[in-house]
Amino acid sequence: MSYHVTGLISSAIFLLTIGGLWSQLGFVWRRKESAAAGETLERPTAVLSVNQFVSSFLAFFSFFLYGMCLERFNHYLVWPRLAASLLTLAVLFEIVRDRRDRVASLAFAACAILLVGAPLGLVTIPGATEWGRTVSQSLIVIVTVILAQGYLHQVLIIRQTGRTGGISARLHQFFFWKDISTIAFALSMGTSTGWPLMLLSTVSAVTKLITLWHFRWVRLSSIASQRRETTAGAPTGTLAN
Repeated sequence: MSYHVTGLISSAIFLLTIGGLWSQLGFVWRRKESAAAGETLERPTAVLSVNQFVSSFLAFFSFFLYGMCLERFNHYLVWPRLAASLLTLAVLFEIVRDRRDRVASLAFAACAILLVGAPLGLVTIPGATEWGRTVSQSLIVIVTVILAQGYLHQVLIIRQTGRTGGISARLHQFFFWKDISTIAFALSMGTSTGWPLMLLSTVSAVTKLITLWHFRWVRLSSIASQRRETTAGAPTGTLAN
């Protein structure tokens, strides 16, 4: 019973993640309108880290794949993570459109191929779910490291520029509560099955707190103010990969 209760709660709270990603997309779209109207010279996706969004995609994707490969197909993991993966791809697509950058384009293409190819492989290759479970567990451990460095890279960009640019604070707030609910769901699944969720979600929650603290740092720090003045003429695209 606790499995279904925490699963439903986790899925409901995960809607905050969906909302956060949608908020990030909306923020970029509003900045595009402002740029088109000549109200700002800053790129709509300024300061957004391709690294961080690829890391987030891989985190969503790895749990999407893991949920599909479990002996008991985990609907609470699969469908919310699929939606989040698609929205993260949408953010990456906006970055590609804004910057026309090779790194961003390759990142978007690789993520899109993964999202389409992996489920097709599980459906068409006999016995794929058995080794897919082991692969997805290993992937989650790797993704945990990638996710940590991705968010820390985003923090580094904030500290270098003294600004948060196109980053949505609401996105990170929603992600944090998603991580807390996922940890609770992982505990109900049992350590043997839920440890990948606990590992990644704990690391993710810590990095979200660090990122959110830097929104305050940007507002109040004299160092941040000085760095904004120093980087005012720098091309933002070169600071955001």
